[in-house]
Amino acid sequence: VQLQASGGGLVQAGGSLGLSCAASGRPFGSYAWAWFRQAPGREREFVAAITWRAGRPFYTDSVKGRFTISRDSRRDTVTLQMNSLKPEDTAVYYCGATPTSIGSRDLLYQTSYPYWGQGTQVTVSS
Repeated sequence: VQLQASGGGLVQAGGSLGLSCAASGRPFGSYAWAWFRQAPGREREFVAAITWRAGRPFYTDSVKGRFTISRDSRRDTVTLQMNSLKPEDTAVYYCGATPTSIGSRDLLYQTSYPYWGQGTQVTVSS
């Protein structure tokens, strides 16, 4: 299984960007997908997750109301729509996926996701 993230770029504060993560390779019956981000000098942090079957979203508090995670089961793709971007959203964004049924709390931990994309840079200028 390989994940391919795309859609990063440079945007001014207040602008929008959409990130996509697509799976390729053997089907793996995904349970949940997530986006994490890592800013320079900081640890990777949870941004959003979505359960594949129910489509239930989870967000970290700092992006609630601004970011929307969604999935397309026909295309095996997850999208993160980011609106009202702030300079503090600047980071490399990574998508992850897991085929294992895990609890809601565990969705927040990167160790819960065995499959990862390569990361895509998002830069928000002030």
